[in-house]
Amino acid sequence: MRLLLDESLPRGLKRHLSAHDVATVPEQGWAGKSNGELLRLAEEEFDAFLTADQNVEFQQNLRAYKLVVIVLAAQTTRLEDLEPLVPEVLSALEGTSLGEVVRVSL
Repeated sequence: MRLLLDESLPRGLKRHLSAHDVATVPEQGWAGKSNGELLRLAEEEFDAFLTADQNVEFQQNLRAYKLVVIVLAAQTTRLEDLEPLVPEVLSALEGTSLGEVVRVSL
């Protein structure tokens, strides 16, 4: 599965998702894009978009995109706070269909 990590997530999260093909927004050259534009670009190349933006699901109609969107909710966006969420993220990736939004938290 091809995953895109939002700018709000640390690049080090990639190594915890190594069973998948993972890229970051900056690696794609998409840093600074608006959420709508970013999601339109992402759905062309990726299966899932992971973000820590707690408001994205209220600002965008995420079901309109051909992507799984996973919103990570941790105390901070530091890697050590996000690592405990990885098992649930991996589970969500396996059991979620395109157009679905999943909130992952402790």
